[in-house]
Amino acid sequence: MKMELIVAAILVVFIGAFAYVSSTGNHEWSGADVQAGNTIDKLTGGTYQPWANSIWTPPSGEIESLLFALQAAFGSLIIGYFLGYYRGLAKARDAATSEEQ
Repeated sequence: MKMELIVAAILVVFIGAFAYVSSTGNHEWSGADVQAGNTIDKLTGGTYQPWANSIWTPPSGEIESLLFALQAAFGSLIIGYFLGYYRGLAKARDAATSEEQ
């Protein structure tokens, strides 16, 4: 129960911070790749040439977004599985120690 309250408090803080930042000022939302590229251009004066290129470029932005969402969902499933697994182990351990006493 204590862990759920901590997680809920963290979520409320992040949601509040996001709501505050997104409602104040004029923001341009872009990916980290664009921001990194702009920073590299500023530092090198536009002379930097990438030493590697993508093997495959998605045909559209929608496909790229879909692949990113699938990657995020797959990672969430893996993290959720292991969190549930270890929580189940802890509950089983607690149940076993309470039966021994």
